[in-house]
Amino acid sequence: MSTSAHHPAEAALPRDTVTDRLVEANLRYAAGFQDPGMDARPVLRVAVVACMDARIDLHDALGLELGDCHTIRNAGGVVTDDVIRSLTISQRALGTRSVILIHHTNCGLESLTEDFRHELEDEVGQRPPWAVEAFRDVDQDVRQSMQRVRTSPFLPHTDDVRGFVFDVTSGLLREINPAV
Repeated sequence: MSTSAHHPAEAALPRDTVTDRLVEANLRYAAGFQDPGMDARPVLRVAVVACMDARIDLHDALGLELGDCHTIRNAGGVVTDDVIRSLTISQRALGTRSVILIHHTNCGLESLTEDFRHELEDEVGQRPPWAVEAFRDVDQDVRQSMQRVRTSPFLPHTDDVRGFVFDVTSGLLREINPAV
């Protein structure tokens, strides 16, 4: 079969997906883009680890500007091995010194359990290599995440690690005492 046989099928693909709209938005963005000439090192020397929840606009909530921080997001904002990897690179290669951890109220991980992994294994025939990291007590999970950062041998800067819970109904941060 010649490669030209694939072109008519490609032309018939619908071009109104969410991704298409985002790519179009990027074209508009790029049309007015000017390289800010910034360094990859965050100006505030801080890394923020937060949940990927779409209700949380970290830059607005924290008053951040482009270039101020490294932002690391995942389900729950929990500190996993991959978050430690990112924080290690952030600190050792890019100069960050502070870590802010942000979980939030009404998190989807509060309704999941590790049974989710077992259900996936039953469905796809392979056990996920990662833990769900579900939790019932958001404050305690923030404490656990702070402890994981503070005790990582890979992170040289663990003196300024603070944890918060973002209230999705008020927009306020509530600081979590690590010692409770």
